Amino acid sequence: MKLRHEQVKKKLADQGMSVEQLAEAVERDGLKGAKALSAVGNWVRGNNHPRCSMTDMNAMASALGCSLGEIARFDSQVRHHRGSPRKARLVVDMIRGKSCRDADDMLAFSTKRAAVNVRKALKAAMADAETVGVSEDALVVVESRVDEGPHIKRFQPKDRGRAHPILKRTSHITIGVEERA
Repeated sequence: MKLRHEQVKKKLADQGMSVEQLAEAVERDGLKGAKALSAVGNWVRGNNHPRCSMTDMNAMASALGCSLGEIARFDSQVRHHRGSPRKARLVVDMIRGKSCRDADDMLAFSTKRAAVNVRKALKAAMADAETVGVSEDALVVVESRVDEGPHIKRFQPKDRGRAHPILKRTSHITIGVEERA
C-alpha cells in the first residue's frame, strides 16, 4: 500500500490544514516532534522516507476526515514470472485503466501465459483494498508495469565442443489499484 501524495495535498488544501497540524495528528512512539514533521513533509512531497506505515495512513485519513481508500494506492507484485517481459507487457497493457472487475474478466479468458500471474497480482491488490473497506466496484487499475527480472542462463552444446548460451528471461509484474475518484 502506498500513499497518494497528490490526494493528501488536495485534502490538506480543502481542510485548510497545515503540514504541522497533520504531523501532530500522526505522532506516535518513535515518530514525534521534528521527526514527525519531517516525515509528513516527505510524504506530502511524494518521498516515502521513512516508510509510511498502515497506522500512519489511518491517522492521516482520520485527521483529514476521509477514508483510507481515498488517499492510498494498493500495489501487488509477482516477482520472477517465468516469461519474457515483452510478452507479459502485452497482457499488462491490455488491462491498464480498466475497472478491476473488467480487468479480471479479461484476464480470466485470455490465452496468454502471463495472464495467470497478472491476474494473481490483480487479485492480491484487490484483496488489500477490500481489507481497508474499499468496494470492488470502485477500484480501477492505475498502474500495471512489467520490469525485467534476472536471466536464467543455460547452454546448448554445439559441434566441435562449443557451447551456445541460452537466456531464459524472467520478469517482475506490478499491479496497482486505486479507488475511482
